[in-house]
Amino acid sequence: MDIKAADVKALRDVTGAGMMECKKALVECNGDAAAAEKLLKEKGLAAVAKRAERATAEGRIFIKQEGTKAVIVEINCETDFVAKNADFIALGNEIAAVAFEKGYTTVTDELKNMLLDLATKIRENMSVRRLELIEAPADCVVSKYIHSDGKTGVVTVIKADPAAAVENADVKAFGYDCCLHIAAFTPAFLRREDVSEEYIAEQRGIFKAQMDNDEKMAGKPDNVKEGILNGKINKHLAEICFLDQAFVKDDKVSVSKKMEMVGKDAGAKLALDKAVTFILGA
Repeated sequence: MDIKAADVKALRDVTGAGMMECKKALVECNGDAAAAEKLLKEKGLAAVAKRAERATAEGRIFIKQEGTKAVIVEINCETDFVAKNADFIALGNEIAAVAFEKGYTTVTDELKNMLLDLATKIRENMSVRRLELIEAPADCVVSKYIHSDGKTGVVTVIKADPAAAVENADVKAFGYDCCLHIAAFTPAFLRREDVSEEYIAEQRGIFKAQMDNDEKMAGKPDNVKEGILNGKINKHLAEICFLDQAFVKDDKVSVSKKMEMVGKDAGAKLALDKAVTFILGA
């Protein structure tokens, strides 16, 4: 039968399928656009299923935050080209918004299904890999940051006493700067107390072996060696623990010291309550 070019183009605009595929579908469905659209979607979903085993090493991090509530989501795709696609980014923000509004704490079928139409059109394997919901009390400042490449996202929660300090502009700015800091330096731990004894023991063993092989250490008294070893451990912890690291906006002070200073100026005591970091694929 005679299929008009305008009908083929209209079907392509709706489904994202190729011109020849659209024409074949219209012919097969005797020109019925709705039936042709259904047929193409069925074929597309079958293709998506076939692609399910293909690696999804690219993607983006999305964050939806209002007040003291936030959700952070990682959505994966196969290529960096698709990760930068405007439709992919718009859908990612929509998925984060739905998860936020409905208070989802895990990836649901609803969120997974939201990807199907786009995956069918773009012909890439996609998945909602993970999400985390953050709900803080009223005495907290919740801040967010997504790096420009979309591959790192951070949410921080800073607790203030008294609670009125959460409205202080400098306190809010500090919360955002903490997100920037974590995204830039990706500390392995937030606090020293988060570091396991096993990890510290392993590092002590590494540093001790290095000292034992250092000729400059030969002949030094055991108590001196122990002091040097403890110093190396303290320095290492300061490098990997967020609160001990040099602050991103003022490297002359640690994050914890900067927090104390900001709190003092705001007439409050500040404390890190939580920090959530999503790094693509990590």
